[in-house]
Amino acid sequence: MYQGCELLSEIGDVETIAVGNRIRDLRRLRRDYGDGRWRKLKGKATVRLPDGTTCRAEVHWYEMTSVGRIEIKIKRILF
Repeated sequence: MYQGCELLSEIGDVETIAVGNRIRDLRRLRRDYGDGRWRKLKGKATVRLPDGTTCRAEVHWYEMTSVGRIEIKIKRILF
């Protein structure tokens, strides 16, 4: 689903990393998905990796109200 992985739970412990001009990819996001109030967030979720392993991971994504969550990626496996 995301990087060949599947989210198995809701994302919890959500924190905002950056908003608006503080996002490095803001120009690309606006070009690809539209103009608006973009936020970059992080949180923790249970994921299934491509090899079938289930684990907790820190995930990052971009979000805008009219678009929703996009480009969810695993940043770190939590032990």
